[in-house]
Amino acid sequence: MRVGVYWAPRVDDPLHRLGSHWLGRDAETGASIPQPALPGLDMAELTADARGYGLHATLKPPFRLATGWHELRAAAMDLAARTSPFALPPLVLAEHHGFLALVESARSAELQALCDACVTTLDEHRAPPGEAEIARRRPERMTERQRGYLQRWGYHYVLDEWWFHVTLSRRLTETERTVVQPALAAHLGEAPALPRRVTELCLFTQAAPGAPFLVAERLPLLG
Repeated sequence: MRVGVYWAPRVDDPLHRLGSHWLGRDAETGASIPQPALPGLDMAELTADARGYGLHATLKPPFRLATGWHELRAAAMDLAARTSPFALPPLVLAEHHGFLALVESARSAELQALCDACVTTLDEHRAPPGEAEIARRRPERMTERQRGYLQRWGYHYVLDEWWFHVTLSRRLTETERTVVQPALAAHLGEAPALPRRVTELCLFTQAAPGAPFLVAERLPLLG
């Protein structure tokens, strides 16, 4: 089993419904959902990776457990209990490294601090990646800082290399993006920009390699 510590929109947030519809799966229930149709494009293929991970933004990337589920859950609950809810900046749809994703309209110091805390304070529960897993990350293409983060934290896009993003597609060609981006913007409507607060840490679990990630628990922020 792998566990990821994520932000995900609350179930009563319109973004949860619209984003799950776009991806074709509700990570809360595991239910498949019919996707919108786009002329000439295979939506199932276009969203396959994002659908498998579920609608989310990563705080601590997925990892295998070095301890047990109950130990990790207790540590995550303790972190959530010490963290106060805070406002999430309005989200905007953008092209990001070739993907379409929802990103912050302005950087949030509170969001960065929460992400950093998830990476560092929960790390004793992470089993280190094997050599083959590290090799798949292509460390030869990374900066020296990123390689250091990969070795120390099991992933290279953490701490000051991290950015908030809710991935909604695979990498697109320019031609594909001219079709998909306006369709996705119309599908989401005003939902990304709605005022919302970060009130939970979400533990997502993957039962086995290749299995879809599911919301295992939503831990309320109580600080």
